[in-house]
Amino acid sequence: MIDASTKRTAEHEINPLFVRRWSPRAMSGEVVSNAEMMQLFEAARWAPSSFNEQEWRYVFAVRDSEHWNTLFDLLVEANQAWCKDASHLLLIASRRKFTRNDNDNAVHSFDTGTSFQNLALQGAEMGLVVHGMGGFDAQAARDTLKIPAVYAVDAMAAIGRPGPLENLPEGYQKMEAPTDRKKVTEFISEGSFPFE
Repeated sequence: MIDASTKRTAEHEINPLFVRRWSPRAMSGEVVSNAEMMQLFEAARWAPSSFNEQEWRYVFAVRDSEHWNTLFDLLVEANQAWCKDASHLLLIASRRKFTRNDNDNAVHSFDTGTSFQNLALQGAEMGLVVHGMGGFDAQAARDTLKIPAVYAVDAMAAIGRPGPLENLPEGYQKMEAPTDRKKVTEFISEGSFPFE
């Protein structure tokens, strides 16, 4: 796997893990162990959340298990082309209402995204591929998995061990590189909202 820190430079001093984390697609097809997956979920567990609601939910499928096709078939064809070599697929949902009073929770997806970021950073620390995706059929996920309406279907993710570039379809091989980020000054503003 490409070391993203050799391709990226932080503008300000931060933990190098943030720069190293990226979303490759090339995976080997080797299974990530249950113990390793539990490390990822443990990291996800410790994310901050509104009123400690911990509204994130993860449904997973292990490669070659009876559940694999259930999640794999939800992906758009373009994602199936490279996710075939993943060890695990995740479907990520968030509870829209507080369990304590059934009121709407306006930040359910924000909190769940934070949980996934914890998982992704832990994966980067462990040398695993963690790649989040929006390219899937959310309604089919709701129907197939019988997800109650109180949950938003937020995203999917593929997890695996790094693999050779040649495992990817040709078009994806050219895209397999860490991307840069906007400069900090492009997304912050003191006291006003000048953004278009």
